[in-house]
Amino acid sequence: MGEARERTNRDMLRVRDAVDRDFAEELDLETLAALAHVSPDHLVRTFRSVFGETPHRYLQRRRIERAMFLLRTTDLPVTDVCLQVGYTSLGAFSDLFAGIVGQSPSAYRAAAEPTPAHTSFVMAWTRPSTHTHPSISKKRPTISDD
Repeated sequence: MGEARERTNRDMLRVRDAVDRDFAEELDLETLAALAHVSPDHLVRTFRSVFGETPHRYLQRRRIERAMFLLRTTDLPVTDVCLQVGYTSLGAFSDLFAGIVGQSPSAYRAAAEPTPAHTSFVMAWTRPSTHTHPSISKKRPTISDD
């Protein structure tokens, strides 16, 4: 591996670590790009080539993973879970959650059972994936679409 490629990978890891650490905060591309010393457009292209998804999609997935954990392990209301993982709109959070996980946050909580498996296995098994779950880009009919 060349020195330039190694430096790029380190920069992208720095960005990913920042997203992992500050997922509940307001993150923007300019701030993340500054961590990697690149432009926002270059960050999106490079992050996608290194990790297979854009920084925004990675941030969404990390937030949903955390929400899934909170829904399985706490009795917090769904609204509080939504706010704790960085969303300000319960509707947007619920739509995204259902699109990635395949069911609403309330239905997920009702179906979730404590598992005696090792934590790393549970995290890998329950990690949401765009390859195994329905796309969130499909338009769902709403009441106003009559």
